Amino acid sequence: MDLNQVTLPVVDMQAATEFYRKMGFLQIVDTDHYARFECPAGNATFSLSLSGAGFSNGSIIYFEHEDLDALVKELESKGIKFDEQPSDKPYLWREAILHDPSGNKIKLYWAGKNRLNPPWRVELGA
Repeated sequence: MDLNQVTLPVVDMQAATEFYRKMGFLQIVDTDHYARFECPAGNATFSLSLSGAGFSNGSIIYFEHEDLDALVKELESKGIKFDEQPSDKPYLWREAILHDPSGNKIKLYWAGKNRLNPPWRVELGA
């Protein structure tokens, strides 16, 4: 099994699509109520779905980039604001935090081998 996509709710489709294109994603579907993007590397996609005002989304979407610090500087030069600059976390990831125009939380990160193989990895099946 492989993850196909994640869909985020947004309140302003135009502002959201402009934001994600500015971040470097390629928009591949464009309607007034739904948009879909390809990630610059790999085969992953994600989408946006127009939602009424007042939604609550506790999810966090993670995008991985090997040169995280350089990416954050590049995005800041395009006017994207970060809530937290890149920092090393106790779970062995380096992360930066921002929010899209609808308030969806985004973490840009680099974990290297620790993404799939942290020192505390377990393999529990059915």
